Amino acid sequence: MNPENEPQEEPRRAAFATKKGEIVIRPHEYDGIQEYDQKLPNWWLLTFFGAILFYLAYWLVYYQAGWIKTDTEKVTAAITDIQNQKKKALEETLATLDDQTLVQEWANNPEIVASGQQIYSTVCIGCHGPDLDAPLKLGLSLVDGEWKYGNRPMDIFKLINEGSPADSTGMAPTGAKMVPWGATYSPKQIAEMVAFIISKNPDDFKEFQN
Repeated sequence: MNPENEPQEEPRRAAFATKKGEIVIRPHEYDGIQEYDQKLPNWWLLTFFGAILFYLAYWLVYYQAGWIKTDTEKVTAAITDIQNQKKKALEETLATLDDQTLVQEWANNPEIVASGQQIYSTVCIGCHGPDLDAPLKLGLSLVDGEWKYGNRPMDIFKLINEGSPADSTGMAPTGAKMVPWGATYSPKQIAEMVAFIISKNPDDFKEFQN
């Protein structure tokens, strides 16, 4: 008799398999659908329970013991460090910078002026125009001899660094204000922008020449 034609032994019904390789049919059955159960391999069980133990240990160390910094704490610490570095850089720059230095040294240095012009062409040209005359009136003209927020070089430095004053009305009709570029550029780069502006308005800053 051909073994293939022999009737196959029906798997026993049980809640779960008890030994390796055993196949059982779970006791429940719905609409003729039966569920098989086999004992899982030891390597799979080891991986499964190991993952559970790892999660519990990580949860205790990360969330309860506080031995590992959270992502929020890492980001906050990084931002604080950057702010402290910028504050230190600003203090160091201001310690060596004044109205006369900006006019007599920085604005007369071609390399500094060129660097300031490059930054201006990147972020300022949209509002103040390529010739600094604000043709679209999106910002104030920088060549009309009027300095709304102070006519000293360090006033311009402060304005660029800190942005438009909080009580300023902004430019009509949108009310747009200048953002604090100190959040993006270093104090040295801001001073370079000021030097470029001064170089385009030599007559406005004659009093600081000597």
